[in-house]
Amino acid sequence: MARIKGAMHTHKRHKRVLKLAKGYRGAKSKQFKTAKQAVMKSGMYAYIGRKLRKRDFRKLWIARINAAARMNDMSYSQLMHGLKVAGIEVNRKMLAEMAVNDAPAFAKLVETAKANV
Repeated sequence: MARIKGAMHTHKRHKRVLKLAKGYRGAKSKQFKTAKQAVMKSGMYAYIGRKLRKRDFRKLWIARINAAARMNDMSYSQLMHGLKVAGIEVNRKMLAEMAVNDAPAFAKLVETAKANV
């Protein structure tokens, strides 16, 4: 039986890694060994970044809600507690959107929260 060499698969694997490393500086985009390391590292950063993005957006929403709540003479924690007691379930993303684009509706929510604190 004839021996099958792995050249085709090796070449294919190298091309795939080098394509992912396209645009990297220096040898990281040219040499397979360094490109493979760079691609693995960038994949780790991408994975971590997807988790951090969720954290960053939540911090941004809370900052916006807090700023708008303080304009209506209330703190963020009091507002969230008041809304919870009132039974109003609005997520932070929507509250932040209302705080920025629909101030009168947000003010009504603050008044409701004040009544239930």
